[in-house]
Amino acid sequence: MKTKIYTIVLLLVGNIFSSCDSDELEYQNEFKTSQKAWSNFKESTNNSYKYTVANGSWVGIGWETTITVENGIIIQRDFEYLYTEHTPTEILEGIPEDELKWTETENEIGTHEKGAEPILLDEIYNKAQQEWLIERENVTTYFENENNGMISTCGYVENNCADDCFIGITIKSIEVL
Repeated sequence: MKTKIYTIVLLLVGNIFSSCDSDELEYQNEFKTSQKAWSNFKESTNNSYKYTVANGSWVGIGWETTITVENGIIIQRDFEYLYTEHTPTEILEGIPEDELKWTETENEIGTHEKGAEPILLDEIYNKAQQEWLIERENVTTYFENENNGMISTCGYVENNCADDCFIGITIKSIEVL
């Protein structure tokens, strides 16, 4: 009888501890909802999709990287600088012509320095949970899920940082392949 009581008490205590939500993440509820949207998308597309990461600088130039994934394997990475007629010409003069826009396939993936890291959305969600959304002091954290519920902006900026301080990712689009 004592064994049954101890077992029941142990199960109840374990259940109480496991049911408590950790408050270690900023935007925890939104993240979990987004993670579920990603899981559903991944399953419905057979883990075949492409996503575009957008970046930019306060000096007037931006760039986009599109990562293409087929059956859970990165098969292509495309990069392109974006600029307007108002972008200072000295910025563009320092960029070689063949670096303004390029495509990597198969064994080339990851050979260019510029561009978003060639990683899967699974890895982005892991980084979000383990790095970008961790509660910290002296930062402003951002999380948006405007890609049909999946991550669109995730990261943080240290307080009092002046320019180009965002640490994280901005995903412009996530599409079925």
